[in-house]
Amino acid sequence: MSFYQFEKKMDIDEGVRAFRRNTTGAVLLDVRTESEFASGYIPGAINVPLQEIEEVIECVPGKNTLLYVYCRSGVRSAQAVEALRYMGYGNVVDIGGIIHYQGELVK
Repeated sequence: MSFYQFEKKMDIDEGVRAFRRNTTGAVLLDVRTESEFASGYIPGAINVPLQEIEEVIECVPGKNTLLYVYCRSGVRSAQAVEALRYMGYGNVVDIGGIIHYQGELVK
């Protein structure tokens, strides 16, 4: 048994299904750049680029809101989750990168 316990990252398809099942106001958060978002995003997602993550408070004022966070490959989503938790958001799930997403995109 390891001294350190690591949080398992949720698969993006599993995360999107969980977001869609949630009826309590969960948010699907895309932290890619605006141009990446415009090239195709998961239906229902809102875009707050990682470099502007502090602005999430404008569209997600509730710190207990369930946030499902994704980016292109999973690197920025992990950074965003860390920043969001530091900002006081307590219910944040990293679902990884859109490059692994099997569903349809809005373009």
